[in-house]
Amino acid sequence: MLTNQQNLAVNHYLGPALILAVPGAGKTTVLIHRTANLINKYKVDPRKILSITFSKASAEDMRKRFTSVFDNINGVKFSTIHSFCFSLILNYARENRITYTLIEDSRNQINKYFLLKDIFLKLNNAFITEDAMENLLNHVGYVKNMMISPDKINPKDIPNFSEIYYEYERIKIENNYMDFDDMLSLSYKILLDNPTTLSRYQKLYDFIQVDEAQDTSLIQMEIIRLLSQNNNNIFVVADDDQSIYGFRGAYPDALLKFSDMYKDAKIFLMEENFRSTENIVSASNSLISNNIKRFKKDIFTSNNFQSPVRLIKLDKLEDQYKYIIDDIKNNPEKEYAVLYRNNISAIGLINELDKNNLGFTVKDKNLKFFNHWILEDIRNFIFFAADTNNISIYEKIYYKKKGYISKKHIEYAKKLDSNSSVFTRIKSFPDIKLFYIKTLNELEADFDLINKLSPQEAIRYIKYDLKYLDYLKEFSDKFGYSFSNLSLIIKFLELISSECKTHHDFFKKLDYLKYKCLNSNDTNVKLSTIHSAKGLEFENVYMIDLVEGDFPSSTSIDEADNKDDFKLIEEERRLFYVAMTRAKHNLTMFSIDMVDSSSVHSSRFISDITKK
Repeated sequence: MLTNQQNLAVNHYLGPALILAVPGAGKTTVLIHRTANLINKYKVDPRKILSITFSKASAEDMRKRFTSVFDNINGVKFSTIHSFCFSLILNYARENRITYTLIEDSRNQINKYFLLKDIFLKLNNAFITEDAMENLLNHVGYVKNMMISPDKINPKDIPNFSEIYYEYERIKIENNYMDFDDMLSLSYKILLDNPTTLSRYQKLYDFIQVDEAQDTSLIQMEIIRLLSQNNNNIFVVADDDQSIYGFRGAYPDALLKFSDMYKDAKIFLMEENFRSTENIVSASNSLISNNIKRFKKDIFTSNNFQSPVRLIKLDKLEDQYKYIIDDIKNNPEKEYAVLYRNNISAIGLINELDKNNLGFTVKDKNLKFFNHWILEDIRNFIFFAADTNNISIYEKIYYKKKGYISKKHIEYAKKLDSNSSVFTRIKSFPDIKLFYIKTLNELEADFDLINKLSPQEAIRYIKYDLKYLDYLKEFSDKFGYSFSNLSLIIKFLELISSECKTHHDFFKKLDYLKYKCLNSNDTNVKLSTIHSAKGLEFENVYMIDLVEGDFPSSTSIDEADNKDDFKLIEEERRLFYVAMTRAKHNLTMFSIDMVDSSSVHSSRFISDITKK
């Protein structure tokens, strides 16, 4: 049975419409019923309806739900925007005898990742880190999706970004290579430059429906606008309060400008949350109402009050894990989800769950932690301590610790007998200064000690005595990384190593935890980033690591506090809102006082909830 608000949307026939649906409002239900209504009531040919959504999983879910309810209707197309554009490009290529090669597949010899990696090396004479590569990929996609010049952005950790971008584009154009973002930009260009092709696609679909429109980018919205401009039968379902993909180019401003883009547009509100208790709806509403750039909604639910939303402040990271584990042990049959801003937050909890023999499922199975360059650095420090003759390892870490050693010293040592220690070789450098000798003697003693320490003691020694933490701080300042996130990686390495007696045991445990993550089964304890949990719902939700500087990030805080630019803060508040509204019955939020002996403050978003 549909509500009055849902019925109004379902019965919309001609012309543009924007449906603003709050979390748990049944937007997919409305979309499939409106589709059936067009066919059954208005006799629209099912093949004339195109329904587009953001992800492959959402498109498949919509298709399954439609066929399960209306199994007598065939021919309706449910598609992602990328799938639709890819089909358009293939048709165009076939007609014009062009062959494109998709370079997203890691199995291909020509691969987007390695292509950009090689270009970065060529232009910067340096290898790119995994973190910087992720940023590079995001920025390349952002340029395409926001239809801007690469010269307008200047990421700190990607020197010569615009030159990298233009070189990447040149190679693709010359070889007819294509990545996922090119599916959009190339489709847009084809439609603009070929009126016949545009007309054919406009006539192909009389009705276009867009789900999760808050996640669509500017170029996606422009493609949809071109396709629908023949008859303006565009039906858009969205929640501007759940737009959380700005780093990919999501463009929620298009929703706010919808009435300007589409003349005589109707706006329908779906404000009833069927998912969550009154407690959760009230708290999440208090939070999101602090955003300025949004549609005002009177969010409500007919569900009763149940357990109050719990806001818990604890001393340290480990206290969160104990609290959650005690809850699970008390009610092991219940469903639990632990949500976090960054994947790194999962590591400490995974370690504790495993120690307590509790099963878990990690949504993002291939956690980058286990391949992170910081872990590789710690591994190299420990390996070198066990074999100080190994110049190839020392070359990777010599500039990441106390005691300046120059590149020319390293090159000199590489030419000498490898049966002596690196320090002995460098000390034989012609006319070497006395202060270098003193430094090398100290380092030799340091690494000798590291080799004898327990894994946890060794990590702490590297961190403090070898000044590796100072290097991370300098690295963060230089390239715009979150120092707290980087130092947290070492903190988790310390936690994991705490019960390991030997270095071999420590690395074996890391491999074991990685295996557990990759092979985690479908259990009642789910661990997920908030981004990956979007669209899902859980009986009991825990939000962890709600610390100022991490959530919201220090970058967002700086933009808001020092530049009066609240765009990033508002997106992070929306992310916080998405996390809260995944909960059906119980919601618990944790903040802490200390992270690795440093005082921290609770997220400002908790204050947004409690001040009303």
